[in-house]
Amino acid sequence: MSIHADYAERVHQEYERFQHVTRRRFLGQASLGIGALALGGLMQADQASAAAPPDPLKGAIDPLHVAPKAKRVIFLCMAGGPSHLETFDYKPRLAEMDGKPMPESFTKGQPIAQLQGQKLNCLGPIKPFKRYGKGGLLISDYLPHIGSVADEIAVVKSMVTEQINHDPAHTFMNTGTAISGRPSMGSWVNYGLGSLSEDLPGFIVLVSDAKSRNPQPIASRQWSSGFLPSRYSGVELNAIGDPVHYVYNPPGIKKTQQEHLINAVQEMNRLRNAEHHDPEIESRIAQYELAFKMQTAVPELTDLSDEPEDVFELYGCKPGDGTFASNCLLARRLAERGVRFIHLYHRGWDHHDGMDKHLAKCTQTADRATAALITDLKRRGMLDETLIVWGGEFGRTPMSQRGIGRDHHIKGFSMFLAGGGVRGGVSYGETDELGYNAVDKICHVRDLHATMLHLLGIDHARLSVKYQGLDVKLTGVEPARVVKGLIA
Repeated sequence: MSIHADYAERVHQEYERFQHVTRRRFLGQASLGIGALALGGLMQADQASAAAPPDPLKGAIDPLHVAPKAKRVIFLCMAGGPSHLETFDYKPRLAEMDGKPMPESFTKGQPIAQLQGQKLNCLGPIKPFKRYGKGGLLISDYLPHIGSVADEIAVVKSMVTEQINHDPAHTFMNTGTAISGRPSMGSWVNYGLGSLSEDLPGFIVLVSDAKSRNPQPIASRQWSSGFLPSRYSGVELNAIGDPVHYVYNPPGIKKTQQEHLINAVQEMNRLRNAEHHDPEIESRIAQYELAFKMQTAVPELTDLSDEPEDVFELYGCKPGDGTFASNCLLARRLAERGVRFIHLYHRGWDHHDGMDKHLAKCTQTADRATAALITDLKRRGMLDETLIVWGGEFGRTPMSQRGIGRDHHIKGFSMFLAGGGVRGGVSYGETDELGYNAVDKICHVRDLHATMLHLLGIDHARLSVKYQGLDVKLTGVEPARVVKGLIA
């Protein structure tokens, strides 16, 4: 919104008077906060920034490289590493060898996180599997609700990754590299496609209130925009309490007063940008404008009073309870409002022991809520344009650890995709007879990223940004391929 000439003149005079004072100090002295979203951009002002489209609603890829099958992504991260051997990859031979020594031919010279030098015994699947859907997908009894939507999902049994510890594995899954500071996949998508919403960020993160044992700490750098302008970073909405800290006006402050303050700061930013043409200043301007719009959009988003009771029953949640189920419902509402990339974290899947007890707790919530999200999107006519990805940062070993438990594993694990142009009711790839190595149609994390971008209309090899003399891509410099066997 433009400001009156006399007001602009006063702002310019203030700018001249305080031109040697940093905006960080200016905001530190100001009494009115306008939200973590805007201040997050300020804190990154000194980072190296890539050029970006001036309009945040318009992406860098225009026109799209291929016809898109999906408009958005909902990435359901089971943080900690769910066991593929208790979810989607049934191994009869492993069941036969339960308690027997693991053949050395599988493990010699292989990366095994905490099992090096220990006696390795096989641990068979601790729950039966059943066939579901027209395609007869084998799915564990831990996941009967996901089994009920088997005809909508494509299970990838041959996933491989490169990092065997949690934090670097999350970094690799999110950014395509173990190097910290690179843009996350949500930021790449937000940058490439732009936003579908004028009053909500294009990339939103939801971390569930974890009531399970050993919930993995999830750092905000996992959804950072890296060297891309900070407007493309993920914005975390809190699971409990105010969705965004400080986005609302302080007591006694009217909307018009807040608007005047924001206009004043924006004018200072524009004057500064006229001198320096810094993409990060452009990001800051866009973030202030978006933060102000969020004061109206966020309360409407999180007010679930318009949801009928049968929806809460479907997801298995109560309004504002902070659970993964509640966040799945919120993800559907975000998708309806045009958010481009929605990343949910469900923590507590790191089962080195007590798997029979603790895995049941994780799957009870994740199973029902995941199936509910797929069902809800389908009945609203949104599943075909929404790509859902479900899985963790790696899998678990076929060998036992501390009794009934499994260690981290990167050589073969399972994930699934649904909606957004994905073939439903199919299984892709295989691991060996014990579930140790991916042996058929191996799918690297980079291939997953390439396929995701393809379904969104982007050629992964052409989505790049010049950084430190290199053309940097989400899929990196190693070969990556679109997994066409997953595409309808």
